Amino acid sequence: MNQHAAIENDTAVWLSRTEDCTGTDVSMEIAAGQTILNGDLHIPTPARGVVVFAHGSGSSRRSPRNQFVARLLQRAGLATLLFDLLTESEEWQDRATGHLRFDIDLLAGRLLSVVEWVGGYGDLRGLRLGCFGASTGAAAALAAAAQAPQIATIVSRGGRPDLAGDALDSVDAPVLLIVGGEDRTVLKWNRQAMARLGGEKKLEIIPGATHLFEEHEALEQVAELAREWFERHLGRTAADVQAAQTL
Repeated sequence: MNQHAAIENDTAVWLSRTEDCTGTDVSMEIAAGQTILNGDLHIPTPARGVVVFAHGSGSSRRSPRNQFVARLLQRAGLATLLFDLLTESEEWQDRATGHLRFDIDLLAGRLLSVVEWVGGYGDLRGLRLGCFGASTGAAAALAAAAQAPQIATIVSRGGRPDLAGDALDSVDAPVLLIVGGEDRTVLKWNRQAMARLGGEKKLEIIPGATHLFEEHEALEQVAELAREWFERHLGRTAADVQAAQTL
């Protein structure tokens, strides 16, 4: 079934919605304050949890690396929402100045608006929510988690958790940090940030990988680590979902 320009609520508009036996795909616009953000939502049938992606510097919801990870999570029964933290005009501005991608307060505020919307969306209501952050998006996810207890867990890929600053001290959600072994400066920043996290935490180092995990099978390792972490911390197994549907 396809629907166009269907208004879901006051904070989101469906641009298109497609359903089949494997799940639902929704292309949408989400309001974050006065800003409209574009997002792509996939809800598998059945869904065990939901992961919101926060992209990194100079990236977008169309990032091939994030889409690769999202597809693996979808096959594991996890809903995924990839959205743009910056508008198209802001992206153009940021390419020239580079300042918006490092505005963690701005990015975290927008992520919080999206997380709030996800919690009230009918098809996702009741599912535990995690965040997958890359580069500065990881800092935004951690800063958001310090304010939003509904963020149950976070996975960071090549992230800049250090940019979350004092918010790190208030993050109680379990955090997985994934860094390439050859991404040495970022690895140093991740180790420093990890020391400030008070909850469950783990640092996974991919040997031989650089910042973008472009080496052979490096991104596959990232995706598998993320899948295992989210399956563990989002709390519903496929059997749990099937049992609930038969009640």
